[in-house]
Amino acid sequence: MPYGSPEEVPEKLAADGTTIVVGDPSAPVTVHLYEDPRCPFCEEFETGGAAQLREATLRKKAVAEYTLASFLDDRVGGGGSKRAVNALRAALEAGKFAEYHKVLYAHQPEEAVDGFTTAYLLELADEVDGLRSPAFDSAVENMKYRAFVAASQKAYQRVGGTKEPEGPGTPTAVINDVRLPPNFTSLIFDGDAFAGLLEGIQDNPDDWQDHEWPEVA
Repeated sequence: MPYGSPEEVPEKLAADGTTIVVGDPSAPVTVHLYEDPRCPFCEEFETGGAAQLREATLRKKAVAEYTLASFLDDRVGGGGSKRAVNALRAALEAGKFAEYHKVLYAHQPEEAVDGFTTAYLLELADEVDGLRSPAFDSAVENMKYRAFVAASQKAYQRVGGTKEPEGPGTPTAVINDVRLPPNFTSLIFDGDAFAGLLEGIQDNPDDWQDHEWPEVA
């Protein structure tokens, strides 16, 4: 049976200490996303094609996993990515990660502005029912999950391997342990194409990568 509402979808921190899991782990499709909260391309996905992933997660057809990077702080300047990742970890502790994650991308400041200030992150938390609390506010204000932020960045970098030691770029999608090839990355930005991809993998979860998927310009 599907979940009755997005609020019923379970979320947890995986045993590796950095992967955030949203949905039923027994779902036939696992979509692991590598994102930086300041990345405009992540915003393009999360406010577009990600709706299909959320729907599939609600129907227990897919489970979403997230590794949260913060490399843009060093590349562009500031600390907004780190503050946002810390706040997202605090939201997970409150059982509100997915809702808050959606809100942050819906109100993402321009990449160069470093707009994810502590005050702004708390302001956006007001849009998630039940998220604000003394514990959440303190975690955001005092960077309680600083160690998680650093570990998540290192986990992101490891995915790039020797060819991409600084990380694979964001967003990167790994579906059923297979990284979506660069020439197919645009599939995730096209709602209909991404929905078709997820449905196709549901039907053929073990060797979906051998299928000739159409490229999207």
